[in-house]
Amino acid sequence: MAVWTAIAVTAVGCYLVKLLGLSVPAGALERPGVRRLAALLPVALLAALTALQTVDDGAGGLTLDARAAGVGAAAVALLLRAPFLLVVAVAVAVTAGARALGG
Repeated sequence: MAVWTAIAVTAVGCYLVKLLGLSVPAGALERPGVRRLAALLPVALLAALTALQTVDDGAGGLTLDARAAGVGAAAVALLLRAPFLLVVAVAVAVTAGARALGG
């Protein structure tokens, strides 16, 4: 029962956040600072999630494994201005290769 309660509370919360976003005046959303924040915040959150998932061992500690090699290879591909799909392919290939070599 607790799971369904959590799902219902989350659904209502998401609806209220969406409703709150729709009720913000358009003038407040047109400010340059708000526009820049709206453009950069999702990227920062995704980068933080990726970094956390890469180095977290699941027990509250840090670890470096094949995922770190894949993220590093993706970073190099990004620095070389590779297209996004190539960046993903490089990360996948390096991660798979590191896992194959590591056992």
